[in-house]
Amino acid sequence: MPLTTVALIVILLAIYGYFLGQRRAWKLAGDGAVAGKLHSLPSYHGSYVALWAALPSLVVLLCWSLFGQAIIDQMALHSLPAERLEGADAGERGLLLASIKNTAAGGGFASDDPVIIAAAEYMNSLQATGQWAVGILALALSIMALAYAARHLAPQFQARHRVERTAQALMILCSVIAIITTFGIVISLFFESLRFFERYSIIDFVFGLKWSPQTAIREDQVGSSGAFGAVPVFMGTMLIAAIAMAVAVPIGLLSAIYLSEYAPSRIRGTVKPVLEVLAGIPTIVYGFFAALTVAPAFRELGQVMGLPVSANSALAAGSVMGIMIIPFVSSLSDDAIRAVPQSLREGSAGLGATKSETIRQVIFPAALPGIVGAILLAVSRAVGETMIVVMAAGLSANLTLNPLEQVTTVTVQIVANLTGDTAFDSAKTLSAFALGFMLFLTTLCLNVMAILVVRRYREKYD
Repeated sequence: MPLTTVALIVILLAIYGYFLGQRRAWKLAGDGAVAGKLHSLPSYHGSYVALWAALPSLVVLLCWSLFGQAIIDQMALHSLPAERLEGADAGERGLLLASIKNTAAGGGFASDDPVIIAAAEYMNSLQATGQWAVGILALALSIMALAYAARHLAPQFQARHRVERTAQALMILCSVIAIITTFGIVISLFFESLRFFERYSIIDFVFGLKWSPQTAIREDQVGSSGAFGAVPVFMGTMLIAAIAMAVAVPIGLLSAIYLSEYAPSRIRGTVKPVLEVLAGIPTIVYGFFAALTVAPAFRELGQVMGLPVSANSALAAGSVMGIMIIPFVSSLSDDAIRAVPQSLREGSAGLGATKSETIRQVIFPAALPGIVGAILLAVSRAVGETMIVVMAAGLSANLTLNPLEQVTTVTVQIVANLTGDTAFDSAKTLSAFALGFMLFLTTLCLNVMAILVVRRYREKYD
C-alpha cells in the first residue's frame, strides 16, 4: 500500500473527525441550546478529535519514511552469504548495497550475480511487506484514536486547552528543527572545511590571489596547478552583488516610496503585483535574458564607445540580477513604509512640513528597520545567485574590479567543484565546503552590520 495513499486516508479521517467532534459537541450542549454549556467551543472539540486522528498515524508514517529504508538496506545486506561480507570494509559494503538496490529497481544496472539477485528479491519483498504493515498500523491507529477522542468528549472537557497546548508543542518542535538544521549545516561546513585546511593553508586560501582548483590526479599530469586563493572568487561575488544592488536599491526604494505615499489606489493595485511578478520568474529565464540580450547589447554599446567589453561580463550579470531582486526591495520596503502610523504623518503635516520633508525626516527613519531588512534580504539573494552568473559572467576567476570583464562567484565555484566524477575527499571538492563556510561568515557579518545600523538609526515611538 503506497504511503501517500495511507497519508491521504489519514487526512480524510482527520477531516471527518473534525466534523464528528463538532457535531458531538453541539449534541452535548443540547438541542437548540447555545454553546455556553460547553467549556470550549465546538470547533475546539472538532480540532481535538482531528488531532488525535491524524498525529499518531502521521508520526508512524514519518518514522518509517526516515528509518524504514535504512533498516531494509541492512536486512538485505546481511542476507548475503557470510563469506561475501567477511573482511569487507565500509566502501565494499556500500558497493554491494548499491548493486542490490540497482538490481531491485531493475533497469540497465541490474546485476547477473545470483546472490545479488536473491538479495534484491528479498529487499523488494521487505519493502512491500513493510509498506503494507505500516499502512495497516497507521490506519488502525487513526481509527482507534478517532474513536477514543470522540468518546472522551464531555460538556466540561477542556478541549481548547488541549488543542492550544498541542499547537504550541508543534510550533516549538518546528522551531527546534529549524535551529538543529541550522547548526547541522554550520557544523558540516566547519568540519569539512577543516579537512580542506589540513591540506591547504588557510592563510593562502583567505589571502591568495589565484584560484585554480584543478588538482592533478597523477604526478605527471600537467595543467592542474591546484591554487586555492579565494580572493578573486569573493571579489567577483562582491562586484556582481554591488552592481545588482546599485540597480535594485534605488529603483526598488523609490518605487516603494511612490507606491506607498504618492500613487493612487488604482495605480498601486496594478503596479505592485506587476513588480512582484519579477520575483516569480525562474532564474534560468533571467540567465537566458542576460546571455542572449543584455550581454550582447552591452558589448555592442562598448564597441560604439570604444570600450573593451567582454562577451560575458560582470556588468551584464549584475544588471539582470538587480532587475530580479527589485521586488525584494520594493515590496518589503513598501510594507515597512505603510506600517508607519498615520498619526506621524498628520503630526508632521500639522507642524508645516511638506510631504517630501515628512518622508525624509519622519517616515523613512521610522521605517528604517524594515528597509534595512529588505536590502539585506536582497543582498543575500544576490550573493547566493548562481544561474545568472554562470550564463552571463562566466567561470573565470579574474582578480579585477572592472565590471566589463569576466568574473565568477562563490556559488558558481561551489557548483563547479561539486559536480562531475571528482573524488569526495579531494582538495577540489573540499574547497567547495571552505568557500561555503567563508560565505556563511560573510553573510553573518552583513547581518551583524545591519543590526548595528538599525540600532543606531532606529527611532522609537509610543
